Amino acid sequence: MSKVLSRSIFASAALVVGACSTLAPGALQPGASIAEARATFGGSTGEYPLSGGGTRLEFARGSFGKQTYMLDFDAAGRLVESHQVLTEANFATIVPDLPAAEVRMRLGRPANVFYVPWQKIQVWNYRYQPADCVWYQVSIGDAGRVTEAGYGTDPACDGPSTRD
Repeated sequence: MSKVLSRSIFASAALVVGACSTLAPGALQPGASIAEARATFGGSTGEYPLSGGGTRLEFARGSFGKQTYMLDFDAAGRLVESHQVLTEANFATIVPDLPAAEVRMRLGRPANVFYVPWQKIQVWNYRYQPADCVWYQVSIGDAGRVTEAGYGTDPACDGPSTRD
């Protein structure tokens, strides 16, 4: 391969990687306005009030919803911090009796939701990186509070059924 061609391929790859990182909500600089975040990244997937009059915007992204960025803005509408929330450290903060609204504020919208009638619970599932074939599950009881939480097998990893 010629040196010119290999340099061109390297430059193109660097440009693509750079563009992806600047398009991620976590790349927005502190001090940016809430209007700028909305205009840059499109519609948020959630919005939550913060104490002190601030706002948290949720941006669920990535393949299979494995990335959720929360951008926290102060009362003046300026970005204070942003972070990827689908992490094992964040999952560890989800404990029984936590209100469902607080789970949404911490983790964002789940990748999958289903109802278990005999237990009278909703199960919220979160995919995350770098996990493959594992997701984090939160059970929400009829009272709108966490009953249990833990890790489970992601059914997206199931192969073809071997049953007749």
